[in-house]
Amino acid sequence: MSQPDRGKKAEGGTHANQASLTAEQQAEVSKLQKIDREVRQHEMAHMAAGAGMVTSGASYTYTRGPDGQNYAVAGEVSIDTSPGRTPEETIARAERIQAAALAPAEPSSQDRSVAAQAAQMAAQARQELAAAEQEKGGAPAEAGVADADPAAQQSQAVAAQKNQGIAAYQRQAVDAGAVGAQPSASPGMPIDLYA
Repeated sequence: MSQPDRGKKAEGGTHANQASLTAEQQAEVSKLQKIDREVRQHEMAHMAAGAGMVTSGASYTYTRGPDGQNYAVAGEVSIDTSPGRTPEETIARAERIQAAALAPAEPSSQDRSVAAQAAQMAAQARQELAAAEQEKGGAPAEAGVADADPAAQQSQAVAAQKNQGIAAYQRQAVDAGAVGAQPSASPGMPIDLYA
């Protein structure tokens, strides 16, 4: 961001050289302004929902409009997608990753991919947790809570439906070659490339 005008944009036709633009160029500037706003809102939604897990601020790809100004046409926010130290922590982290990835009103295919990977990470952590509980000879911890609390039962049912939907989406994406079979556990994975 060493260029002094990087990220600057003309607003509502107030820029001096916008008066010399043709109607077609003015329409293109208006379109670029709209895209710029949408891209920035999209990335801000990721940042707000991923607070504490976002590893860098939003970075943008710009295009120069016919008015000479730069407009954001794509962006990304990097988020730490590494698992937690315990299965419980991993589940909590995966849920936050999903929330951050799906925060924008219209998540991109990359956003959905990250959410699907987080769902898979959570499912693996739940399996580890259940296996550990079985080794101890007890019922899984989450099942015990759900049996005692009807609200927890409903919450688990909603989470199970959500995970099934994400798993189905992931299977479709894997079949289409869009998503790898294993989740990435590398920190700093970009949540989004809005295009």
